[in-house]
Amino acid sequence: MNTKMLLPLALTTALAATLSMSACAQKTDADTSAPAAMSADTAASDRMSSDSMSADRMPADTMGDAVTAGDIVDTASQSPDHSTLVAAVKAADLVGTLQGAGPFTVFAPTNAAFDKLPEGTVDTLLQPENKADLAGILTYHVVSGSVDAATLTDQIKDAGGKAELTTVNGGTLTAEVANGGVKLTDAKGNSAMVTTPDLMASNGVIHVIDAVLLP
Repeated sequence: MNTKMLLPLALTTALAATLSMSACAQKTDADTSAPAAMSADTAASDRMSSDSMSADRMPADTMGDAVTAGDIVDTASQSPDHSTLVAAVKAADLVGTLQGAGPFTVFAPTNAAFDKLPEGTVDTLLQPENKADLAGILTYHVVSGSVDAATLTDQIKDAGGKAELTTVNGGTLTAEVANGGVKLTDAKGNSAMVTTPDLMASNGVIHVIDAVLLP
């Protein structure tokens, strides 16, 4: 074959081989970088999923302000069974006192307890001219300090079966264990049972009772 014809053919073949090798190298680089990119995307996705799951597992109180108990007036106001008591506290101007630092122990009569009083008694006590009498009755249901059910039971036991509680108005209540619960007896000999103990407030404790006590 003519030497002049072989030279261009050889150059053409070499050039084609070079281009083919270059294309293979570029493909290899692309194939190598693709898994790396996919791996990075997968890792980022896993981190996001992990962060989301961690947030879901966090206790609720770490995601916002902790829920705290309200004061005695706020706590009583949330009970539909104590609307009469709350109205009486407002009429006697005792809201500020029972929202104070305290602590206080309140024996809280239910609406049904107030209904046991002679007809017209509550309406009469709620009149402005009877505010002092109303305040005296209400403060007879309040003892200074936070006395929960366990502490009250211990006081009764330590006193030999009957404990005398000095109320905020200066009167005395007698506490004793009866019928599986705590019974309170007022100065007139009337009694009330604690039906629901230990409703905790930010400035004391409330014990629900089933009768109104009178000084």
